[in-house]
Amino acid sequence: MDSTEFNRLYDFSAKTVVITGGTGVLGAEMTRALVERGANVAILARNLAPAEQIMELMGPRAHQAAAIRADVVDIASLRDAAEKVRERFGGVDCLLNVAGGNKPGATTGAELRFFDLPAETLRQVFDLNLMGTVLPSQVFGRIMAEKGEGVILNISSMAAIRPLTRVVAYSSAKAAVNNFTQWLAVHMAQEYSPRIRVNAIAPGFFLTKQNRFLLTDQATGSLTARGQAIVDHTPMGRFGQSEDLLGAMLWLLSPASAFVTGIVVPVDGGFSAFGGV
Repeated sequence: MDSTEFNRLYDFSAKTVVITGGTGVLGAEMTRALVERGANVAILARNLAPAEQIMELMGPRAHQAAAIRADVVDIASLRDAAEKVRERFGGVDCLLNVAGGNKPGATTGAELRFFDLPAETLRQVFDLNLMGTVLPSQVFGRIMAEKGEGVILNISSMAAIRPLTRVVAYSSAKAAVNNFTQWLAVHMAQEYSPRIRVNAIAPGFFLTKQNRFLLTDQATGSLTARGQAIVDHTPMGRFGQSEDLLGAMLWLLSPASAFVTGIVVPVDGGFSAFGGV
C-alpha cells in the first residue's frame, strides 16, 4: 500500500462522527484526532461549556465541530440531538460511544460492603454504561440503517474481560456492552446492511476522573495499592495515555477495517495477556 492509498483510508473529510462522552479525558483526545483527520464531529454533552472549551482549542478547525446538548440515558434528548446533527452536518457516518464511568457509591470497600451498595447508585452505573450505549445506538443506528452504511464504535473496559474487584456494577455493565456490541454487529449486518459495522475498544487502565479515586492517593498523588498492583500486572509497566487509543479508533472507524465487525479490541499494555507468573 502506497502513502496515497494509506492517507485515503484514514481521511475522514466529509464524514460526520457523533461522539458521546467527548468532553472526558479519552473522548476529548479522540475528538481532536478526528477533527485533525478532517471529520465533522458532533460532541454530545449534558453540559455544553466543556465541549465549547474543547472546540476553542481547535483553532481554525473549530467550525468542524459542534457542541450539542444531549443526555445518553434520555432518548428524547438524543432524538432531538440527532435532528440538530442532521441540520448542521447533513447526516451521520459514525457513532463513537465513549460516555461511561463508575461511581464511588457503587464500589465496595472497607466502609461500603457489597450487601450495602445503594440500589439507586448501582442503577446509575448500569444505565450510564449500558443504556448510555444502547440508546445512542438506537437513535443514530437508525440513521445508518436508512442509508445502508455506517460505523458504531463502543468503549468497553478491561473490567468486562477480567472482572475486577470492587467495581461490581461497572464490570457487569461493561461486560454487557461487549455482548451488545456482538449482538448489534450481527443484527445490523443481517437485517439492514453488511456495510454497517459495530465494534468496541477495551481500554486497559487510564487515569480518568472516574477512576482516579481508586488508583491514586488524593492527598499525595502517589499510587494506591490497587494502582500499583495494576501497573505491576501490566507488562508495559505503565498506565495508558489517551493517545494510545487513537490508532485502534481510527482503524475501526475507517475503511481499513471494512471486513471487521463484532470484535472487542484490547488496548491495555498487555494486561489481559498477563497470567501473573
